[in-house]
Amino acid sequence: MSATSQRQPRRFFTAADGGLLLFRVQDVPVLLAPSWWIGSLVVVVLYEPLVGRLLPDAGAGTAWTLSATFAILLGLSVLAHELGHCVVALRLGIPVRRLRLFLLGGLSEVARTPREPRQEGLVAAAGPIVSVLLAALCALLLLAVPGGGAVWLLVAECAVANLAVGVFNLLPGLPLDGGRMLRAGVWALTGTRARGTKAAVFGGGLVAAGLLLWAIFGMVSGSEDRWLRLGVCVVTAWFVAMGAGGELAAETNRSWPDGLEIADIVRPVLQLPAESPVSDALAASAGRGVVLVRADGVAAGLLDETEAQRLAASSPQAPAELAAEPIRAETVLLSSESGEDVAERVRETPAWQFLVVDDEGRPAGVLRREDLRAALGRRPH
Repeated sequence: MSATSQRQPRRFFTAADGGLLLFRVQDVPVLLAPSWWIGSLVVVVLYEPLVGRLLPDAGAGTAWTLSATFAILLGLSVLAHELGHCVVALRLGIPVRRLRLFLLGGLSEVARTPREPRQEGLVAAAGPIVSVLLAALCALLLLAVPGGGAVWLLVAECAVANLAVGVFNLLPGLPLDGGRMLRAGVWALTGTRARGTKAAVFGGGLVAAGLLLWAIFGMVSGSEDRWLRLGVCVVTAWFVAMGAGGELAAETNRSWPDGLEIADIVRPVLQLPAESPVSDALAASAGRGVVLVRADGVAAGLLDETEAQRLAASSPQAPAELAAEPIRAETVLLSSESGEDVAERVRETPAWQFLVVDDEGRPAGVLRREDLRAALGRRPH
């Protein structure tokens, strides 16, 4: 779920390929992670004995084919589910980095946190709605397909896969969609996103424990699908537990310390002519941010100290504009923005310094990434 400039900014985020590129949705890459093949193989191996019991007359080849088909249908069900999230997020103006299918699940990676509970709830609900609708469509198709055959079983598999994906994701615990909906509800009621996250993380722990108990019950009772249930539940419980922990850590990093103001961590700003010698601009930048302004009054950018040092070493009288980092819309912060919004903007923007302006658009300071990181690192534990 960025603007470009003539000189590339420093890279703070690395975008790994993440797997095989299947296609793109509004420039969002849809990737198939290597772990998906492992998860699908596990599903095929564990599901094949169950197919033999459902279709006693089916040969080994048919049983393995139907098992592999079920794994593919499960992957397509997850894909449709995640596309629901992706499309709704894009419609709400929330950028999406990529969509990945992995192991027994998928993930739509949004580029920023929803700004309000309504957005969180809508994006979270979109996936289960798609899954339940597809399950209902397959259930209707079952009425038109002769029962007991391979075709009927394929349609039934598709219905079960989509229903399972939809219902499971409605469980009230992070990182599942139900957990995100729970967070949105608590967030709306309390006005605090952090409280919603803590409630949904607790729910995630309960979901993981419930999955393990269900798997144990299947083993003890000798259920026909006990091995399939055990494999799926263990992997899924691990995924839920790790995801809930990650969400809690992310919320902790996102929180803004009480009493800390943006003005406390921004550096004073100095405006210099863009044609100033780079050595002079570098000397003036000690402890300050430097905005380089052209003769026509247009800002050429913020002085990049690293680039300025490199340029000054060889050409100290070169114009400082040659060491300017362009000011982009995403690197401009309002001094009136909340601390949490500022921290979120800095995390999602690949830049190392940001121009802070007041409500009139006048420069009020420069925020460096390392200064923000240091201030947030001093929060009480």
